[in-house]
Amino acid sequence: MISFLLDVEDLADTRFAISPLQEAMGSLWALRDPGRYALHIPWRRSVLSKIKALDTRLLLSLVGPSRALPDFLTPRPTTFAPGIEEQLAVVRRTPPYVVRRDMLATHAPRRLPEVLKEVTAPGDTPVLTLLNEICELLQRYWDMAFMPAWPRMRLVLEADVTYRARQLATGGARLLFSDMHPNLQWQDGILHIDQMIGKHHVATSGRGLPLVPSLFAYKPVPPLSPEEPPMLAYPSRGVATVWAPTPEPAAAALTSLLGASKARLLGMLGDSLTTVEIVRRLDVTPSAVSQQLQVLHATGLVTRARDGRHVLYRRSPLGDQLAGGATR
Repeated sequence: MISFLLDVEDLADTRFAISPLQEAMGSLWALRDPGRYALHIPWRRSVLSKIKALDTRLLLSLVGPSRALPDFLTPRPTTFAPGIEEQLAVVRRTPPYVVRRDMLATHAPRRLPEVLKEVTAPGDTPVLTLLNEICELLQRYWDMAFMPAWPRMRLVLEADVTYRARQLATGGARLLFSDMHPNLQWQDGILHIDQMIGKHHVATSGRGLPLVPSLFAYKPVPPLSPEEPPMLAYPSRGVATVWAPTPEPAAAALTSLLGASKARLLGMLGDSLTTVEIVRRLDVTPSAVSQQLQVLHATGLVTRARDGRHVLYRRSPLGDQLAGGATR
């Protein structure tokens, strides 16, 4: 078990962030163990055909036999949603002794793969050369495997953050963590993370706790080393919808009345949704969604309510009557 001791200041500094590098590293689990990641099979199939030119031996060696990831390759995000280049710049500044420590811990108790032999070579130069090679490899991997799909993936992660922030606002840390994953337990100011390889207790000591949703994490993922600042990646909601096809238009009669785009939008709004989630599901521009929502709201077919910085939209009773035949 790993545990984080959070005082009042730490709770005040608990924040959410989205990490492209966390997703890139987490995706290596899906490449290595497809049976555990059935929902990502469409993505995996397309990616394998794109990365044949990459050094996949080195790429997959970044995951340990116990599925551990090197801490220096999953740095704490310094902003809400840093770019991959920004995060790799942080990785490039990693001291050689940290690279050695993390690589050895990732593969313990086994020996390092041959492709990582520079980690234990004398001096710092071989380690720095390997570090640069890894960063270049991860940049190319990102460009091939993630860049086309990242806007869609990011919208799912942002929708999760919206939901979690509402949980924290309405129920505090207890509701937030109890709803995040069964392995998490909040008690007496301590966040317990069960079923972990490591067994250490970390006092957050004013450093706060970044919470990072991940489409590839199947359980909570704290840093491997107790020396690293606290951070927690956790399974994001909505993973099953990432690769789902765009919803079909509503019934012909409703389409004729409202037009295809507004009819499809009205059919979605049986539950409250934010603009971000609507944009993700329809795969259209935010401005187009805003225009359609304005029309539906002005005609009384949709209601809206503010939730913090976000506005939630839902069909009105009139909208339910109109859409009833189309949504059955």
